[in-house]
Amino acid sequence: MIDSIQKLEERIESCTNCFNEKINGDDGKRHIVLCGGTGCLSNNSKEIKEKFEAVLKEKGLSYKATVNQVGCFGFCSQGPFVKIYPEDTLYRLVTIDDVEEIVESDIKNDTIVERLLYEDPSTKEKVKKQDDINFYKKQKRVALHGCGVIDPEDITEALGVGAFKGLKRALSMTPQEVIDEVLASGIRGRGGAGFPSGRKWQFARNVESDEKYVVCNGDEGDPGAFMDRSILEGNPLAVIEGMMIAGYAIGASNGYFYVRAEYPIAVNRLKIAIKQAEDAGILGDNILGTGFSFRCHLRLGAGAFVCGEETALLNSIEGKRGMPRPRPPFPAVKGLWGKPTIINNVETLACIPFILREGAETFAGVGTENSKGTKVFALGGKVNNVGLVEVPMGTTLRELIYDIGGGIPNGKKFKAIQTGGPSGGCLTEEYLDEPIDFDNLVQKGSMMGSGGAIVMDEDNCMVDVAKFYMEFICEESCGKCSPCRIGTKRMLEILTRITEGRGTMKDLDDLDELSQTVKNNSLCALGQTSANPITSTLSHFRDEYLAHIVDKKCPSHVCKSLMEYHIDPDKCIGCGMCAKGCPVDCIKRTDYVAEGHKLASLEINSSECVKCGSCISVCRVGAIEKR
Repeated sequence: MIDSIQKLEERIESCTNCFNEKINGDDGKRHIVLCGGTGCLSNNSKEIKEKFEAVLKEKGLSYKATVNQVGCFGFCSQGPFVKIYPEDTLYRLVTIDDVEEIVESDIKNDTIVERLLYEDPSTKEKVKKQDDINFYKKQKRVALHGCGVIDPEDITEALGVGAFKGLKRALSMTPQEVIDEVLASGIRGRGGAGFPSGRKWQFARNVESDEKYVVCNGDEGDPGAFMDRSILEGNPLAVIEGMMIAGYAIGASNGYFYVRAEYPIAVNRLKIAIKQAEDAGILGDNILGTGFSFRCHLRLGAGAFVCGEETALLNSIEGKRGMPRPRPPFPAVKGLWGKPTIINNVETLACIPFILREGAETFAGVGTENSKGTKVFALGGKVNNVGLVEVPMGTTLRELIYDIGGGIPNGKKFKAIQTGGPSGGCLTEEYLDEPIDFDNLVQKGSMMGSGGAIVMDEDNCMVDVAKFYMEFICEESCGKCSPCRIGTKRMLEILTRITEGRGTMKDLDDLDELSQTVKNNSLCALGQTSANPITSTLSHFRDEYLAHIVDKKCPSHVCKSLMEYHIDPDKCIGCGMCAKGCPVDCIKRTDYVAEGHKLASLEINSSECVKCGSCISVCRVGAIEKR
């Protein structure tokens, strides 16, 4: 039981020494760690771990190596990962069938399995160490500290990389000094709005109340976003520590984690972390003998996107329907059960221990003038290196997409990047050298959001992209206020008409008017930002809207109603594979004459074609094209 700051210092030092001995090989063993994030676990990472344990035992090598599961490595498109310490070898795309070779070659005979190393696409050279891979070179891990390094279900490993050092320092300061430190760091909320976290804490600190609360917003709802999930899966104790520091600063003794139920691994590891912290005496009553008491509670969300909005989230915790509340009063004054409440998202709270551990100046020394520190992005879409990245604020979009993301697959041309999820906007090639920070993205017509970054190439139809996000917004609107409930529905109807070839020029004026109406009159940020995908695509890709309306064509050949499949008779060899694979039997054989010879070909009946694309997928000579 750790019942004093002195004992915590001793335990941290002991765990740090043990962890370093293990990583540096001072214990004489190899240490095999496997990615235990959701993505790799879905690709049999757990079964690979069990296979390692079985093969080591079978070969009598258990004394030479340990096997452990850690959090997300970030480079999701190359998982599952296996990393071996102390040699620091990183194997990627590992399968169960590779385990025996790794054990026999690497563990037994000290020979690296070259074929499983990452290959640099530009130099074609094999890269052994993680830090030498371009994907990681420009990253700086603050919120992701410990992820992919420690076992998230073992508090001793978390202590070994500095867990609760920030809390230890905070408890030696006054609550106001802690808030001043957070203010000096310049950290802004990573949940999307970018409100200065220290100011929010100060508001709650200044309100007199018999009870106050800290809430962690883990209701990550943006399509393609998995930043919060990965942090909770990789180092949940960092978020717990951040919540405790916040509780001490504002005078709260209870904290609530609100995490969507679709994150079962994160939820389970969070439960384990809370229990281990309680058992160690770091969480609970009279923490470290200081008189500060704090308890963590867990609430599961049902997956409503609107519950990412802080007041809707509070309603959900209270057992009410997740719908936004009018503001003011703001939650810092009147929040959970009418008491002062601060709400920070997972990433924000994960940064707090770093600020207290390393100092506000260290955190503020990274980033831009008005956007300090780092930002975690879920980089996805049409990019080679899909995954989770944490970069200093001020990193350019070009660095994110090309240096870290590895560029666009198949030599395609970059078209846009959607930042900020459904509430964000699309940024084009002209903005690639713009630094990423809160204010700059807003000025360019997008927003930081929680950190989703979806890359699009020349094959994406931007009208269809706007329609996709509007479908999501309509589905997720709580319906409380009519501008959002009705306005988004009308905008979706217009976009649907345009993508089906029934649009008119008046529709563009209506979209402009509706966008402003919904933005200016909706109750919460979900409605206020819902039209961003429309306004940004109209601004940057108006020619595509005009092509759909005037020419009745989709330039990217995505919108089915404006597309026809055609067989080029000069390329067709008459094999009939397309006809065999057609589910509606709309492809018929025909004869035509070329240069005096009667030749066989096939034709598609456009009136019967359902545009499923099966014919293109089976054609061996590329004779079928979209028009």
